[in-house]
Amino acid sequence: MNSLHSTSHSVHVLKFISQFRSTPKFCLLKRNVTSNLENFGSNLFSNSTASISIKAARDGVNTAVVVEEEGPKLRKFQVFEGHPAPFGATVRDGGVNFAIFSANAVSATLCLISLSDLPENRVTEQFFLDPLTSKTGDVWHVHLKGDFKDMLYGYKFDGSFSSEEGHYYDPSQIVLDPYAKAVISRGNFGVLGSDDNCWPQMACMIPPADDKFDWEGDSLLKYPQRDLIIYEMHVRGFTQHESSRTEFPGTYLGVVEKLDHLKELGVNCIELMPCHEFNELEYYSYNSVLGDYKVNFWGYSTVNYFSPMTRYSSAGTRNCGHDAINEFKLLVREAHKRGIEVFMDVVFNHTAEGNEKGPILSFKGVDNSVYYMLAPKGEFYNYSGCGNTFNCNHPVVRQFILDCLRYWVIEMHVDGFRFDLGSIMTRSSSLWDAVNVFGSPIEGDLLTTGTPLGSPPLIEMMSNDPILRDVKLIAEAWDAGGLYQVGMFPHWHIWSEWNGKYRDIVRQFIKGTDGFSGAFAECLCGSPDLYQKGGRKPWNSINFVCAHDGFTLADLVTYNEKHNLANGEDNNDGENHNNSWNCGQEGELASISVKKLRKRQMRNFFMCLMVSQGVPMIHMGDEYGHTKGGNNNTYCHDNHINYFQWDKKEESASDLFRFCRLMTKFRHECESLGLNDFPTAERLQWHGHAPGTPDWSETSRFVAFTLIDSVKHEIYIAFNASHLPVTITLPERPAYRWEPLVDTGKPAPFDFLSGDLPERDTAMKQYSHFLEANLYPMLSYSSIILVLSPVDNA
Repeated sequence: MNSLHSTSHSVHVLKFISQFRSTPKFCLLKRNVTSNLENFGSNLFSNSTASISIKAARDGVNTAVVVEEEGPKLRKFQVFEGHPAPFGATVRDGGVNFAIFSANAVSATLCLISLSDLPENRVTEQFFLDPLTSKTGDVWHVHLKGDFKDMLYGYKFDGSFSSEEGHYYDPSQIVLDPYAKAVISRGNFGVLGSDDNCWPQMACMIPPADDKFDWEGDSLLKYPQRDLIIYEMHVRGFTQHESSRTEFPGTYLGVVEKLDHLKELGVNCIELMPCHEFNELEYYSYNSVLGDYKVNFWGYSTVNYFSPMTRYSSAGTRNCGHDAINEFKLLVREAHKRGIEVFMDVVFNHTAEGNEKGPILSFKGVDNSVYYMLAPKGEFYNYSGCGNTFNCNHPVVRQFILDCLRYWVIEMHVDGFRFDLGSIMTRSSSLWDAVNVFGSPIEGDLLTTGTPLGSPPLIEMMSNDPILRDVKLIAEAWDAGGLYQVGMFPHWHIWSEWNGKYRDIVRQFIKGTDGFSGAFAECLCGSPDLYQKGGRKPWNSINFVCAHDGFTLADLVTYNEKHNLANGEDNNDGENHNNSWNCGQEGELASISVKKLRKRQMRNFFMCLMVSQGVPMIHMGDEYGHTKGGNNNTYCHDNHINYFQWDKKEESASDLFRFCRLMTKFRHECESLGLNDFPTAERLQWHGHAPGTPDWSETSRFVAFTLIDSVKHEIYIAFNASHLPVTITLPERPAYRWEPLVDTGKPAPFDFLSGDLPERDTAMKQYSHFLEANLYPMLSYSSIILVLSPVDNA
């Protein structure tokens, strides 16, 4: 990143004024100094920077001011000592209070940068903070009154620059305030800065005095988690494709324009992939395979946790980022109007600053040894696989995370969070010791940095926080350091988990792998083997078959091997073990019979999601069969590979998309498919090819069960994952009859016999001779749902 360099002013005259009353240039205020200089834009590479050093005595009488003169005049600012809380830039007392934590810096300078000076790498004004008057404990602070129009801010810190000590203080660098509410640099996604710079100088938004947004009475929806159907979405990818025909493609407003699609699909929660400020040009490089440029498309590399990604807004840097904040709020408000909760995928496991070779952007230059997990000689621990590890259980850092999450709930009305590589939040911090955390030593407490903790302080604080315990908290319960906690994540009966075991078992069973029938049955019940013993519920399991990393649903049934050449890494990146099956031929060019089987398998997976206890999650595009050409690691593609293709969705409107929306509707209608507790024998009965005789042997590829439902009376669900068809015998129910509803072995639209299907009666008659004999034929690799109806109403 280009840094803003201080200039030496050899021709400047320094004036030291002590115990003064008043002059034409300065007037003494109690505990404040007024600088009555007019505005100018100072060029750091010339002799035009004006600096003000404030040294106000503790009694408010003796005051010293150092002024570097010559050059254009500054804006008029009144400067006060300020307050150490809250952190960040806060409008108060007719001005703005700036407060930032840094325990190891020896000096701090507040830099103000105008919008016009930012692209020119100029500091407009800077204020040196006196540690005697503008520092309380480890918090530096100052309060300014004046004209902040089109003004941004950042800090310079001085101190030790020693990797072995874990410090990276560089007074030539402008660093971001970790508590900044918006970060400004480039205005457009994927567009280079001046001189083709991928890391142009960034600066923080100063909050406006009239910070208002009309929420129109909005509040958190607070759905019971068991009722959710989650939709994992990428904001830019959702509407950037030209077929979206949105007015603001690739933005928060673009998502708003397409919210009705989600309503039609039947989802009531969107999980937004990272929307915190990140730099999509972080590893910008030419991709000779596709002839375009690789970018950080997914966004799992945070620069600032309080700021929404400004280049996901149509406003960009307009109004210093305030308009981008309001666009995010608008998205949340409009989603809530349609009954859709909004979750955020947050990345508190690492940041964009990397290891000792990475850029100094914010945390590293503010207090590296506090914010990052370091070894004794200053090396960065790398449990994230991305160069550094956020020091989550350090007292300062865990309070920062708590403050951040509270902000997104209170100010942005976010309904919940998914924590990427969440197991890192359970690891002990640097400087870990019992006294540091609990206030007194604990016998035998000899934990080394990064050791998994049974009761992590951060998780405990979040779980018991009066604000956060009222929203949904979901952990990706593993990390890149080998820690795997699915079913074991510290939870306080609050936390849910991405159930990676559900994904793996369901993939294995549906594709016909022997030995998974019993494990598959556990998945259908909400994974009680993982969650019941610990006192949790089925809804603590977030069930998914596909997500952003890995194969899409269509690719899961089309490819046996990953095809990641487009990433420019010789197919060496991405997961090698995908539990996928191409149904007989590799790739999209396949025989008609193979394509028919693939359609069945996609429906089998989706139906499994919708009839399993727990909370189902759908990945964006799977509802119409989006393909990434077998690429299971598309982190770097800002193109059609990652874009939702609305024209394909329209083509699928009467095919896969219809099946998906009817399955979500069915789930919402059934009382028994979102239970608050694990099903017992009073409600659920297992079956095999004959009623009441389930086959749990190693070679079994058939699982069936009936479920008592207060709305549908009773439901019969069966999965035949064998390569052979089978005719099953249905349970006898006197005075009732089984009516077919779903059969993935049938072509659309007969795969789901909805009440509005014109040919429904004709299709029902085709089953009648089997049903009268209490039988039903199932194709290989197919699944069915039958509902019980009184004979009189048949």
